[in-house]
Amino acid sequence: MKEVDHTEVMERAQRVMAHATDVMARLDKKGGAAQQAERRERQRLNAGLGRTAARIAVAVVAVWIAAFVIGMVKPIGMIGFLIALLTTAVVAGIFLFRGGRGAVSAPAPAPDLPNGAMVDRFDSYIVRARRALPAPAQAQLDSISAVLPSLKQSLERVETLDPQAQDARRLMSSHLPGLIDRYANVPPAYRSERDGEGKTVDERLVESLAAARAALSEVSEQLARTDLAAFETQGRFIKSRYGDQGIESEDASST
Repeated sequence: MKEVDHTEVMERAQRVMAHATDVMARLDKKGGAAQQAERRERQRLNAGLGRTAARIAVAVVAVWIAAFVIGMVKPIGMIGFLIALLTTAVVAGIFLFRGGRGAVSAPAPAPDLPNGAMVDRFDSYIVRARRALPAPAQAQLDSISAVLPSLKQSLERVETLDPQAQDARRLMSSHLPGLIDRYANVPPAYRSERDGEGKTVDERLVESLAAARAALSEVSEQLARTDLAAFETQGRFIKSRYGDQGIESEDASST
């Protein structure tokens, strides 16, 4: 009877699990938070292309207005015309390079961005960082992406120095990008090694992303509850001030 090679069985099982995880990640990506995040990123890219095109148009018009004004004073001739064409090409190339470079890579949010802009930049950052992470970490990033629209809506209404906003801003601009960058620096061959707590690099990454998701969700919920409380207070005031009895008493006092 042939002896079973337990090492080979374990390796096959790990390959099957990895394949199943990859399949599930692809299925999840077809819908849900990942698809919505990519849709938002496409909208931002389209808006960026529109702004780049507008800047190019303004710059080109400025170049030819300058050439026209100079030509009114002194004919520019063929050489001046060629210089204007070359200037137009250079200016357009500069704007295209800057706009294209921003579209290829989304850096981590700068710490001085306004609240709403920081959420947008962080959203772009994790959409692009997602591709280099294992499937369980991608699932955590998708959960974070799902929180961002409501978080942005709430953060845009509070000051940058608000304590809750500060917690969210530190996570988005420093702590989470730092975690992902440090993960990328670990050679793949060492990511299966276990640390002092018995966790691999991948497991530690997933655990940290889950904690960050919980923190951002808590900030979003607290800000939303503050808005709900303000709405309830305003509603009660209007009811007490302009309810039927209040209106009748006002009418009676005016007659």
